[in-house]
Amino acid sequence: MSEKIEFKKVRAFGEIINDTFLFVRENLRALLKVFVYLCGFFVLAGIVASVMQQLSVQGMISNAGNPSAFANMGSVFTLNYFLVILFSMGTSAAITVSTLSFIALYIQKGKVAPSPEEVWAYFKYYFFRVFFSNIFLMLFVVFAFMLCLIPGFYVFPAMCLFFPIMVLENSDFSYAFSRSFKLLKDQWWVTAGTIFIIFMIAYACMMFAAVPGMILTMVGTFIPGLEEWKMVMLIIGAIIQNLSYVFMMIPFIGVAMVYFNLVEVQESTGLMDRINQFGQTKDDATGLEEY
Repeated sequence: MSEKIEFKKVRAFGEIINDTFLFVRENLRALLKVFVYLCGFFVLAGIVASVMQQLSVQGMISNAGNPSAFANMGSVFTLNYFLVILFSMGTSAAITVSTLSFIALYIQKGKVAPSPEEVWAYFKYYFFRVFFSNIFLMLFVVFAFMLCLIPGFYVFPAMCLFFPIMVLENSDFSYAFSRSFKLLKDQWWVTAGTIFIIFMIAYACMMFAAVPGMILTMVGTFIPGLEEWKMVMLIIGAIIQNLSYVFMMIPFIGVAMVYFNLVEVQESTGLMDRINQFGQTKDDATGLEEY
């Protein structure tokens, strides 16, 4: 029988990394189902938008010898260009909400993986809150990095904790924003290091999967003499690159582990829950014996 992951516990740095991948391994099939059901639309839309954008770039490159080519540089920023950005943000929000909702239901159901239908109930409630919050947080982090970089590095771990707080505690924007900094009190270095390693591992996996698609896209766009294969290579490249987004579930699982670790260090809520459950179990058993 496989080991079930207890989220509400204190973990060391190595335990957070190990338990993140253990949770992925034990719930891989259920996580992939949730990804397909709830993130599939944004992935497919992103593929279509990417192919259309690459075709417009390809057309601009083929006209590079035209005297008016530089005048047409603005044609890169077409509707397809902005659709690529929009669907990328939608995919990011969908992965964030679906992963954290999966974890919330996993805990609520007593360490049992939820179905996509169960996750959907959470997803439709949190999606737009996360989507619009993500826009503000990106602008906030970019602005912080513009202030000599150091403020950006300081606020980044807190902003990573923002979404677990919003979803797992069902909080509004202002509460999640302030609580993310409170949880980091006296724990910034270890938290920042853990989150950095988790994101680096996830992005390495993502890039490893996306590199073939990037190569196909570049070949189809820049190498002449492959006109009959260009469309095929662009489509395959866009599919591979967009499907690699599935690896973004890993850092959100890891950040959820970090969130629960910080909550346990400061508040010990998981320990109190286990103590209360132990007392209830004992009472129930006593009642059955008396009956």
